[in-house]
Amino acid sequence: MRSTQTTINPALSRVISQTGHTDLIVVTDAGLPIPVGADRIDLAFRPGAPAFLDVLDTVLAELAVEGATVSAEIAERSPEMLAELQRRFHDLGVEITMIPHVEFKAMTRDARAFVRSGEYTPFANIILQAGVAY
Repeated sequence: MRSTQTTINPALSRVISQTGHTDLIVVTDAGLPIPVGADRIDLAFRPGAPAFLDVLDTVLAELAVEGATVSAEIAERSPEMLAELQRRFHDLGVEITMIPHVEFKAMTRDARAFVRSGEYTPFANIILQAGVAY
């Protein structure tokens, strides 16, 4: 058994370990379309679980991140979620870029992997651009 306070999910651990500088990983809510054939780590097991922020915090504990992108629609539809994201990324010194949801979905086509939560909050999705740890 792995001795860690971060992820014990083997698929999630593998993706984080294989991610290189500038690779994109998408942490999603339960409804974001995931392209057929994409590396999909589906952690959802019921509506709302696991929560998007719990999944994101787990990924952020292990992944060096230099960029983050969200759908601009989150500001109107889920302002509390946006505030939580802004707090987390401010603490990391990473600016969040906001783009229209149509562009967001198009950008996800270049993602290395998708990590799906059970979140039902509208627009609770984020594209993480991997940085380097040195």
